[in-house]
Parts: sequence; structure tokens; C-alpha cells
Amino acid sequence: MFGLSAAHLLILFIVLVVFFGAKRLPELGSSLGEGIRAFKKSLEGKDQENEPPKQITKDESSAPETPQEKAVSRSNDSNHA
Repeated sequence: MFGLSAAHLLILFIVLVVFFGAKRLPELGSSLGEGIRAFKKSLEGKDQENEPPKQITKDESSAPETPQEKAVSRSNDSNHA
């Protein structure tokens, strides 16, 4: 694992126990796990946002008409009257 032998991992574990204490190691591990899960969820959410948008028809659109569309609809209305 990353070029670390069992002896290196044992020394690292002993340093962590001395530095943080035996009671804090489980807390650190759980908070690290929560951080990794939150990161994965944010990546999954980002993939969902990048999906192509669905096609919206004129009737479904909530955007106001542009001035050009208003002019065309007025001219069509006046032609029918």
C-alpha cells in the first residue's frame, strides 16, 4: 500500500495513538468517514446536475415573450380580426 510495509504502518499507528490518544482515534475515524461520504454525495449530485435539460415546449415555458414574439402574435391577431 503506497510502498509502506507493515512496520511503517505500525509506527504510524503508534505515533497517532501517542499524538491523539486512544479515546480520540474512533472519533477521528468516524468524522473522516462522514467527510468521505459527504464528498461522494456531492459528486453524485453534481453528475445529476450535468444531465441535459429536457425539451420545453412553448406552452410549458414560464418565460415571458420577447418583444419580437409579441409583435408577431399581435400581427397574427390583427390579421384574423
